[in-house]
Amino acid sequence: MGRVLCIANQKGGVGKTTTAVNLSAGCARAGMKTLLVDLDPQCNATSALGVEPTNRHPLVEQSPIRESVKPTAYAGLEVLPGSRSFHDVDALATVDDNQSRRVAEHLSASLAVYDLVFVDCPPSLGALTQTALATGDEVIMPLECEYFAMEGLTQMIELIKSVMSRRNARLQFGGILLTKHDHTLELTREVDREVRGFFGDVVFQTVVPRDVALAEAPSHGQPIFDYAPRSRGARAYIELCQEILGRD
Repeated sequence: MGRVLCIANQKGGVGKTTTAVNLSAGCARAGMKTLLVDLDPQCNATSALGVEPTNRHPLVEQSPIRESVKPTAYAGLEVLPGSRSFHDVDALATVDDNQSRRVAEHLSASLAVYDLVFVDCPPSLGALTQTALATGDEVIMPLECEYFAMEGLTQMIELIKSVMSRRNARLQFGGILLTKHDHTLELTREVDREVRGFFGDVVFQTVVPRDVALAEAPSHGQPIFDYAPRSRGARAYIELCQEILGRD
């Protein structure tokens, strides 16, 4: 089975879904057979690739994953759509340990055909995020370059450490990604220094800049490479794809 990378942060608005979508599209462009799994009840990763959310989530119904994935406009990129069903959201968010293990096993059993799988986690520390992390090989945590975004950093890291300590867990800390980076702001430069000073090589060299094109692209159902291929955001995600693929 290929690498399973979870994109997770309990705080919303930090670029989590933007990162999941553009990493998936970028790696598919590089020739990797790639799947994006949308576990966020908002289903933004699904719609950002021009795909409609499902009426029922296949992980709730335990239906075959291969029958539920949808193609995208990118060769080599498929998506397991999210569901906005209140029943499904509640079912996935309140799973107990046994159910979580079954969901993780069901998901893992269907991923062998992919080189890379990216999982867009919900913005929470709940059971669904824990289930995703239990399935993953690596976790990437986007972190917005402002102090409020750093407040929950310790909680997220404690959750990651908890999952990593479980028996048979494969999860490793893939890295912290600095997002909405504006090098002209002293606050950004200070956050950058503090995070790199504390976490060292765990922080990706690539930073994702503040770029209005990244905010606009999802409304057109396109990754940044199609919507604004010459933008700073597109260049950043190309560099991030290279950095991640270079670690394989």
